[in-house]
Amino acid sequence: MMREKLLGDKALLQKQLFWIEISYNECKKIGIKAEYSIEEFGKFETLCSRYSRGIDFLIRKIFRTLDEYEFENQGTLVDVVNNAHKRGLFEDVDKLRIMKDIRNSIAHEYIEDELTDIFEEVLEYTAKLIEIIHNTLHYMDRYNEK
Repeated sequence: MMREKLLGDKALLQKQLFWIEISYNECKKIGIKAEYSIEEFGKFETLCSRYSRGIDFLIRKIFRTLDEYEFENQGTLVDVVNNAHKRGLFEDVDKLRIMKDIRNSIAHEYIEDELTDIFEEVLEYTAKLIEIIHNTLHYMDRYNEK
């Protein structure tokens, strides 16, 4: 039963990755600007939303599922992140904290001008998020064979 949950979560992570990559590629083409058209702003806003959901899903769902599947201590969010780091899913715990902080900034920006201030960071850290998701999916591939 736990294996099915793990594989189901893996499939959901693949869907997250698909949509994040679409938004990331669109926004990479637009680039960072002083001003955005309505369409461009909408694409960046979508990327911000997908980035936020992606980082939450990865940390709160996937990393916890891996801990549960591998019988790790179900501790705090810090424990979950540290366990994922030990698995080699990402290189730098501090960068992951920055990624989470960016997610929090997105969630609290309600004014258009303030949201555009974080587009550059979102674009930069989305690339890192995509890399971590790929690493995690590759790590999870080992459970397809069993």
